[in-house]
Amino acid sequence: QTNMLDFVFAVDDVVTWHMTNLLKNRSHYSFLKFFGPKKISTIQGYGAGIYYNTLVPCNGRMIKYGVISTDALIEDLLHWKTLYVAGRLQKPVKILAQNENSRLQAALVSNLKSAVIASFLMLPESFSEEDLFLQIAGLSYSGDFRMIIGEDRFKVQNIVKPNIAHFQKLYSTILQDCPQVVYKHQLGRLE
Repeated sequence: QTNMLDFVFAVDDVVTWHMTNLLKNRSHYSFLKFFGPKKISTIQGYGAGIYYNTLVPCNGRMIKYGVISTDALIEDLLHWKTLYVAGRLQKPVKILAQNENSRLQAALVSNLKSAVIASFLMLPESFSEEDLFLQIAGLSYSGDFRMIIGEDRFKVQNIVKPNIAHFQKLYSTILQDCPQVVYKHQLGRLE
């Protein structure tokens, strides 16, 4: 109830999306609303390619929502240019709605597989599922200055420990099909 909900909307046409959202939810935007949807979309192109509206009251709680172009999302999922959105999608999330974009579907799976392989390189020969999930969840925080100053140093553990079952569901098929590892699912171990 007290945690902020974080939404990400992947849209094909960000200018049209911002134009419509500005008409419906102008109060969600910062001062950038005065520059209009084209300028917001241009600014969104810098950094991670996502524009966030934060501290939005909704049904008695606070939410934030980011908007990213489908193309920018696919690019981050496949190439980890910023790992900002790709890193979020390496953790269990609830997908509320999704169109039948086969490129996006393939990129989502590729991102998960890449997270597994990258994590294998940083783990010993034998490790637990929890060790793997901690490594995966920590990928997007590696090198993040906020993790040194300002962020809870147990952030990654706080993400993984209460969500082990969700991580297992997300990665189970990938681990079972992965030729680089022997997955002893019943024991929760990998070699």
